[in-house]
Amino acid sequence: MMRTITTILTLTGAGTHGTICCVDHHIKIMLNSSKIIQALVLSTLSILLATGCSSTPGPDVTSPIAPSAIKPGQLQQRLNQHYLAWRGVGYKIGGNDKRGIDCSGFVHLTYKNALGITIPRSTQLLSKTGTPIPRKQLAVGDLVFFKTGFSKHHVGIYVGNSQFIHASTSKGVIKSSLTSPYWSKHYWKSSRVLSI
Repeated sequence: MMRTITTILTLTGAGTHGTICCVDHHIKIMLNSSKIIQALVLSTLSILLATGCSSTPGPDVTSPIAPSAIKPGQLQQRLNQHYLAWRGVGYKIGGNDKRGIDCSGFVHLTYKNALGITIPRSTQLLSKTGTPIPRKQLAVGDLVFFKTGFSKHHVGIYVGNSQFIHASTSKGVIKSSLTSPYWSKHYWKSSRVLSI
């Protein structure tokens, strides 16, 4: 880490220009020789190094929670309404609106907008959220995870009848079957965030 800091500090020397990019959050800081900019850059670097270049993961959702305003019969209806409003929206990595959305963004927004619950935004953090459950015990609202490639993960929301809603890289927001050959082969695990 000290070598990285030394390299970054070298970039800030007189007459030198450089770029530091935190890929996870698309943060780009242009450096130049100005003393004021150097001070700001060093302050920013200190903050980034202290936080590990991470975002706030949201609430620590380690056990199932009950949405206060949702009755048991309404859960599937709310998820379906949200899905219908987003069906066909294209996939965009890091996307968070109807111009394009990725799988974890769709799950995050579905929980937030349809259920009033804030859960983490990244698939990695979502995979550590809730209580692990066996595939045979899936209930509406459970998160389903897949390993789709070397260190690539995917997440969706189970909606019953062996189906889940998600943002597919090839088809955007769709409903898919857990029993399809592709998803069955790549299924990884499930977790329960809700308790109704």
